[in-house]
Amino acid sequence: MIGTPRSGQISPSRRIRVGLLACLVTGGASIWAAPRSEVLVSAASSLSDVLHDVAAAYELETGERVAVNLAASNTLARQIAAGAPVDVFISADQVQMEVVRQALEPGTWVNLLRNQLAVAVAAGVDRELSSLADLRDPAYRRIAIGDPAAVPAGVYARQQLERLGLWDALVPKLVPTGSVRLALAALEIGAVDAALVYRTDIAVARRARAALVIPVGEGPAIVYPVGVVKRGRNPRGARRFLAFLVGPVATEIFSRAGFLQSTP
Repeated sequence: MIGTPRSGQISPSRRIRVGLLACLVTGGASIWAAPRSEVLVSAASSLSDVLHDVAAAYELETGERVAVNLAASNTLARQIAAGAPVDVFISADQVQMEVVRQALEPGTWVNLLRNQLAVAVAAGVDRELSSLADLRDPAYRRIAIGDPAAVPAGVYARQQLERLGLWDALVPKLVPTGSVRLALAALEIGAVDAALVYRTDIAVARRARAALVIPVGEGPAIVYPVGVVKRGRNPRGARRFLAFLVGPVATEIFSRAGFLQSTP
């Protein structure tokens, strides 16, 4: 029998366990089999759509292919720490970048982008939130969130809820997932009543909309760092792709997708 969770903890019975990460990895093909002419990029799942557009623009400009491996940043950091031959890593937070710091080429860590936390609800729901405190309303029985112990979006969300004194009140409603995109997917299939995700995730959702976006300066500092991995198969290509990521073409693509440029 599952015991009653202690204050501040999420009941294991509320965890959504979805084995879909493999589907987020280049069509299910082996991600480590990329030839040396490709740049293998491991990136946070919240970059799923925009990074494919950036990769296509890079390929058009340079003729060099980009293979993209998408998952939660903590999962990708574990892979890199275990020796995965990734060329470039883009994390959704600095904590996971610190995990792989020793695996990065010195001087290649760049804070690339920023984002904002938001509350998503089903597209047909016309209810608005004036603040995160409104999630205490009984209408929100289940709220999807990236695992607050590991997934960056969940970590950011927990930080914000704790800062506002809402964490303990909302814990019984929270449904942890393996990534921010899985939290959004749980909302879109009707498994939950709301989801704490990034603003940019909602922008590409078909069956969800933003009920609240946390303004810049009022929420956590959500930063996406990028770096070149030492054990990559294509070090020159990795540095070329890093230069492209911070250049004007990629910057415009990221901006159109709703990402904010990181401050130095």
